[in-house]
Amino acid sequence: MPFRTPLLASILGLATAGAVLADTNPAVDARQAQFTLYAHNLAVVGSMAQGRMDYDADAAQTAADNLYHLTRHDQGRMWPEGTDNASIEGTRALPGIWEDLDDFTAKFVALQEAAESLQAVAGDGLDALRPAVGQLGAACAACHDANRAER
Repeated sequence: MPFRTPLLASILGLATAGAVLADTNPAVDARQAQFTLYAHNLAVVGSMAQGRMDYDADAAQTAADNLYHLTRHDQGRMWPEGTDNASIEGTRALPGIWEDLDDFTAKFVALQEAAESLQAVAGDGLDALRPAVGQLGAACAACHDANRAER
């Protein structure tokens, strides 16, 4: 269909040029932002568990609450087929995610369960926090080891 006005053609041309110049995928950008938020909150409880930061029940609970809610955020639109590192640049997601979506989903459910366990004990002291952080870290690692390319 031909463009009816030069203005419409210009707007569409600018929008297309912007997408090409940005050279990013909104789904990849969203999931990377989600992982940044995971890391931001995990750094708090992880630093406490490792003794690099003094234990603070309120800060630990806040980070654990955030992690719980982040793992409940619907991420379905963040993982469209064709957004793996073999198909596009700018991601470390391996194609195996889409080849065995059931395994990927199971690993995410394990992350959700670990975040829920952490949330339940984060404010109860360092002795309660440490194993829960370990469980969460193990859930993260299980998925990353199987589904994330090295840098």
